[in-house]
Amino acid sequence: MLLRTFPAGNSALVALVIQLTWYVAQSSGGEQKQSVTQKLKHRNNGLFDKIVRKEVPCDFLHEDDLCVAFDDINPQAPEHFLVLPKKKIVSLSLAADEDAKILGHLMIVAKKVAAKKLIRNYRVVVNNGWEAVQFSGHLHLHVLGGRPLHWPPG
Repeated sequence: MLLRTFPAGNSALVALVIQLTWYVAQSSGGEQKQSVTQKLKHRNNGLFDKIVRKEVPCDFLHEDDLCVAFDDINPQAPEHFLVLPKKKIVSLSLAADEDAKILGHLMIVAKKVAAKKLIRNYRVVVNNGWEAVQFSGHLHLHVLGGRPLHWPPG
């Protein structure tokens, strides 16, 4: 099914991109999904790549040598920001052992930005793969808070 409904408040453009990406992923076989993931590994012109290179304007909540953090443009909670490494890591499953320092640093930055924004209770999410709704080719943390979060999340 191509058309899916999304919660109120999502922009039409974001919803359309998600729908089209979902449709392509669903209509592709597992082998094609894997090749898409491998292609993302070499793609350097995604939105997050451009944000890291400062080709797209962005108000950073945090920036250092290893990562950036900024508010999500399509928040799923009153507080929703992203933390992503400057180094291109496509997904958690494709992270190398030597990325451990960067991955740990992302968590520490998430904690610091949450404290700066006075968010006491929050959830950190990493989507990995098409079926987990990872549509970008750049690993990132979602930090959500500002309201009660229920379990299970899906």
